[in-house]
Formats: sequence, structure tokens, C-alpha cells
Amino acid sequence: MITIVSDLFLTDSFLIKGEVERKYARLSTLLDEHRRYFIKIRNATLVDLNTCDRIQTPLLHVNMDEILLAHEFLDQASDLQQQQLFRDQKTNKVRVFFTGHLNVEVGGECRPGAYECDDRMTRRFFVLKNPSLRGFNAKEDSDLKLLAKMPYVIVNKTRLSYIYDFND
Repeated sequence: MITIVSDLFLTDSFLIKGEVERKYARLSTLLDEHRRYFIKIRNATLVDLNTCDRIQTPLLHVNMDEILLAHEFLDQASDLQQQQLFRDQKTNKVRVFFTGHLNVEVGGECRPGAYECDDRMTRRFFVLKNPSLRGFNAKEDSDLKLLAKMPYVIVNKTRLSYIYDFND
């Protein structure tokens, strides 16, 4: 059974789906500017990555440091501002690996140096386009299979342990 939501988060233990409370901007911007330890998610569904068991709760507080990846389910074609920003932007092919007990790796394309701490466009999170995820078994769970179909993911820089930048 698929739950329809606007926001998705991947941690070491769970895939979390719900709606970020008081969202005032695109999810990538909100995460990058969020200055609290926890982000509040309404109508949350947690899918255990090992067992596929589900937990539903009306309000969940997620530690920002636990987030590996995020995604916002919006119609990107209608976001003219985002299209303008990324139209002629150069991208590098990268493969990133995360710290923690879940051995996740994601390949994709990002702005050159977007993962660095001195990147002037982002602080803690950056966008990786055309992602290819590996490192966990989606089994036959329809929600976990969504991770293979996303056009982009929002990556937590502070959780990265290794990066292969194929353009350096």
C-alpha cells in the first residue's frame, strides 16, 4: 500500500514519509536553512528498512543529523525558478557513500564542489540529479521501490564518508 505524501526522508533505519510542518519553501532550501536539531513531520509513515514493518504517527520529530537523503514530491516541470537556475549549469558525475551502519551509495550528477563545506550555494544539503541508489534491499515494498524512481535527491553533506568525483 502506497501512502500519498509530499516529503520523503531516508535514515539508517527508516524510510519516512509525511509532510514537513510549516514548510515555507522548497524542501532543499528548508533543510539547508533549518537551524533546529529536529524537523517536525506530520502524518508520518515509517517503513523499517530491514523488516518493512510500518509505523504511523500524527507527528514525528526527526533529528536533522539522522537524515541521509530527502525528496519532495512536487511537479518540477512547473517550477520555472528552478528550471531557470539549472538550465545551463555544469554538473559532475559523482558517487557518494554515507557514514553509519546502512551501507548506502548514490550515484548521480551535482554542481562541481556542491558537497564541499565552502560551497557558496548550500550549507548542509545539496541536490543530486538522476540518482541511482544501492546498498539496501527494496524487497517487494512499494514505498521502498520509490527510491529507485526519483529524479533527484537532497543529500546531507555531513553524513557523507566518501565521494568519487569522476571529473576531478
